[in-house]
Amino acid sequence: MNTAVDTKMRKPGAADRLVLLTGATGYVGGRLLGPLERSGLRVRCMARRPQHLAGKVAEGTEIVPGDCLQPESLQSALTGVDTAFYLVHSMGAHGDFADRDREAALNFGRAAADAGVRRIVYLGGLSEADEPLSEHLRSRLETGDALRSAGVPVIELRASIIIGSGSLSFELIRALVERLPVMICPQWVATLAQPIAIEDVVAYLLESIDLDSQESRVLEIGGADRLSYGGLMLEYARQRGLKRRLINVPALTPRLSSLWLGLTTPLYARVGRKLIESIRNPSVVTDTSASSAFTVRPMTVREAISRAMINEDSEFAETRWSSAMSSSGDSQQWGGVVLGTRIVDSRCIDVPSPASRAFLPIERIGGSVGWYYADQLWRIRGFIDLLLGGVGMRRGRRNQESPSVGDEIDFWRVEAYEPGQRLRLAAEMKLPGRAWLEFEVEPTTDGSRIRQTAVFDPWGLAGLAYWYLIYPLHALIFKGMLRRIAGAGV
Repeated sequence: MNTAVDTKMRKPGAADRLVLLTGATGYVGGRLLGPLERSGLRVRCMARRPQHLAGKVAEGTEIVPGDCLQPESLQSALTGVDTAFYLVHSMGAHGDFADRDREAALNFGRAAADAGVRRIVYLGGLSEADEPLSEHLRSRLETGDALRSAGVPVIELRASIIIGSGSLSFELIRALVERLPVMICPQWVATLAQPIAIEDVVAYLLESIDLDSQESRVLEIGGADRLSYGGLMLEYARQRGLKRRLINVPALTPRLSSLWLGLTTPLYARVGRKLIESIRNPSVVTDTSASSAFTVRPMTVREAISRAMINEDSEFAETRWSSAMSSSGDSQQWGGVVLGTRIVDSRCIDVPSPASRAFLPIERIGGSVGWYYADQLWRIRGFIDLLLGGVGMRRGRRNQESPSVGDEIDFWRVEAYEPGQRLRLAAEMKLPGRAWLEFEVEPTTDGSRIRQTAVFDPWGLAGLAYWYLIYPLHALIFKGMLRRIAGAGV
């Protein structure tokens, strides 16, 4: 097993070599960013919305605008680049994602050739050649072909199911097992796969920079074990100490399965359908060339799931498969956006004040200052909490002016604090789940933007019922609280 992905020594002159990372705001790209920055190589990130990476990269890492569907934007991003990581994918988008992915890859490959890029590293999907492919998997293969068509050598890694905190597959498994003691399983649940830990995927990607090859290569990568989605569910249940029963129902079509997933898991129906159509294809390694080309020794499924469970609460998972919060500040669907098994209500407001001033009311929240809106309802909730055996609102605050990590604020506890920028509170009241309330302030050209995010991780169906029953009241309070905080910071 090789998980020390950021300690591998680079060849001489590494500090002079520039690596371009696309997809740094996505799941795999976000996980690759840190190890790349620690590798000694110069790193440049290209994003359609560079502001989304602000504050997330190390000092010295470049952030440049670029869109693979706009060829003219790629020239400056690729200038001087030695190796380019192509981690762009639009499966979650509406419309014909395959055509967009093909066009984007063609544009990128041509721009890389014009810029003299030495190598492109691309992460695709693993499938058996003789199997009829889903639209998603076929698009992944076509993307690799499109990148190679311009003549730049491409190292294409084809991976099976990726297991890690925040990954689409892991969140699907987690949601189903946590919520459903008895699972109705369509035929795709029995399809054989070779799941691979995100740490091992990152290790393979890093080693691809210096892979001893002057030509394009396709390499299949997978974990140490072969098993089905059903096997993954049972292994997750075993590690969580949950008793779960799987009942096979082969009549469920991909369309019905995706609608079922939309009701019981965090997946949107359109993403769920594309995922299920791909899951129907076996994804096991048939060409073992990667084992001799790389030093990576992949971990077992048991280890991969264990690491994902340990890491899933770190910074609300280090990266997510979907960034679903609306830039307008309103949730994209009634009742909150669902990320993983957690429900997120995120809203923001722009104010003319500088960030330091806009953050002042947030620093003083709770205790004698109160919660800025509907304080009487907050006190009622505290009284109910006391009746349920909780801490209620009686703890107040130790320091009304400035919080510290670990401080109590009524029935919350400070979990993260960055002066002038961020405050995250973890709920300690009695709930059928876990909850967080986070405030972030960032500067804008006209002042600053305050983002308020409420996160709820429900325990089973009771937790879901609690959230949706009380959501209209939550929405009223959250909206009013944000408006009052904005007014207090002007």
